[in-house]
Amino acid sequence: MSQNVEYLVSDDFTNSGVFHGFFTRKGGVSSGVYEGLNCGLGSEDNIDYVSENRGYVAQKVGVSYDRLLSISQVHGSKAFIVEEPWPEDERPHADALVCDKPGIAISILTADCAPVLFMGFKEDGCPVIGAAHAGWQGALHAVIENTLDTMKKLGARKESLKACVGPCISQKSYEVGNDFMLPFLQENENSKDFFMSSQKEGHLNFDLSGYCVWRMERYGLKKVLLLPEDTYKQEEKFYSYRRATHRNEKECGRQISVISIL
Repeated sequence: MSQNVEYLVSDDFTNSGVFHGFFTRKGGVSSGVYEGLNCGLGSEDNIDYVSENRGYVAQKVGVSYDRLLSISQVHGSKAFIVEEPWPEDERPHADALVCDKPGIAISILTADCAPVLFMGFKEDGCPVIGAAHAGWQGALHAVIENTLDTMKKLGARKESLKACVGPCISQKSYEVGNDFMLPFLQENENSKDFFMSSQKEGHLNFDLSGYCVWRMERYGLKKVLLLPEDTYKQEEKFYSYRRATHRNEKECGRQISVISIL
C-alpha cells in the first residue's frame, strides 16, 4: 500500500509557519475510476480506502486523522469558522473554511472546480488561514470574498492576505453554452474577458481560474498566485468530473487541498 503521495505548493506560502498542499491523485489505495488518492468522503468509493487515503494526507500534513477537516460542499458561498474538530458524519454544509487554531488542517475537495488556499496574519504575527471551494457558482456568488471577509473577522490584516488558486479545469477544456455568461455579465460586465469563442457553435470557453484571480484582485489582494494545471487534460495527476461525464462514468474521485497552521 503506497504512501508515496504527491502535492503541489506555492513558493509564496512557504517558510510561513503554515503547511499547505494541493494534493494530486498519485499514491493512495483506491482503484477503478477512483484509482489513486481519492479523498472524497461523499463518493461511492470504499470508505475504508478513502479513510486510508485521508490518513496518508494527514500524515504528510503532520496532524492526526481526526484533525484533517472537510465540509459538505454545496456550491454555495458560506465560509465557516473552525473552532474545533468535528466528526466526519457531522460536516457543516459550506464551501469555505477559516481557522486561526494551530494543529487543525482545513481542506477542500475538487474534481475540476478551483481550490483556493489563503493565508494572512494578525497584528501580533499569528497566522489566519482559509480554504475555499470555488466552482463557477461559488465564485460568482462571492465565496472567495466571503472567505477573505471571515479571515478579517478573525483578525487578519487585509494587507497581509494572499491566496493561491490550485489545479482546476482550464479554459480550453471548459466549454459552456452561450447563456452561461449572462449572470456573470449581470454581476460585472467586465466578466466578458473570461469567455472566448468555442469551436462548437453556440458555445464559449470559460476561464474559471482567471475569473477567481480577478475577483481577488477586485477585492484588493496584492498577492494572488495561480498554479497552471488542467485537471481535465492531466488524467495521470488529477480527477475530473467533466472527463468522467464525457466518458459516461457514473463517478470519479476527489483530490484534496489542505492548509494548516503548524
